[in-house]
Amino acid sequence: MLAAIPFPDISPEIFSISVFGTTFALRWYALAYIVGIAIGYRMIAAALTRPDLWRGDPPVAAARLEDYLTYIVVGVIAGGRLGYCLFYQPAYYLANPLEIPAIWTGGMSFHGGFLGVVLGVWLFARRNGVSIGSMADVTCLAATPAILLVRIANFVNGELWGRPTDLPWAVVFPSDAAQDCPDLVGLCARHPSQLYEAALEGLVLGTVLLFLVYRRGGLRFPWFITGVFCAGYALARFLVEFVRQPDAQFRGTDNRLGWALDFGDWGLTMGQSLSLPMFLFGVSLIVLSRRR
Repeated sequence: MLAAIPFPDISPEIFSISVFGTTFALRWYALAYIVGIAIGYRMIAAALTRPDLWRGDPPVAAARLEDYLTYIVVGVIAGGRLGYCLFYQPAYYLANPLEIPAIWTGGMSFHGGFLGVVLGVWLFARRNGVSIGSMADVTCLAATPAILLVRIANFVNGELWGRPTDLPWAVVFPSDAAQDCPDLVGLCARHPSQLYEAALEGLVLGTVLLFLVYRRGGLRFPWFITGVFCAGYALARFLVEFVRQPDAQFRGTDNRLGWALDFGDWGLTMGQSLSLPMFLFGVSLIVLSRRR
């Protein structure tokens, strides 16, 4: 290890209070979700008040957004938690089903949350007789701020770190047991993969979507923005997985990096395995949208 950046001394908890012997804490991770959803809400409201962005009238009145927000929040939380339990630790949670709702213990999956939002969009659109594609598009447009903030919160929590590296911007995480750095004693410099994801999945993808909507009229072609979001996120996640440390349950018994799907020397991590169909789905939506 030639150089490394010490982990910033930031507590995962913003503040905590005790009431009648019970401690309540506000964590950066929870705040990231709250602020991200609030920003997304304002972005959707702004888009719905711009008829020039749509082919015809906006899909739903801005007054219905509070109802829509309920579908999205439930979809994100329920889908994210169930996705983590099913994709990453199915055996454990099948044996301990009462722990599935315990979201405060940690464990959320983006791909699960994405499926939950898909279901929420479909239910809202069907019950209110609005375009599913247009609602999906405006939702994907507003999703990137939350992704950006949650990935930064992952960094603050010192979780989901990257693989060992000697790059000058490598970070030493305080909670790292450094089991896969056998040549070091107590310290292991790693890729800050959470920040890579924040930049690619949040900042870059969000900028691309805003450009396509406000400069190229992307919302006039239902499913186009959804397709770009799916393909863009999947590509970014697939690339970052090459430097992201797999979850502990996917590491081999000899402490080498393990794989979710093993194809010899060209295995795929769980994140890559879930991103491939998402990428193909996104490209298909782009093609179909442009043809229509």
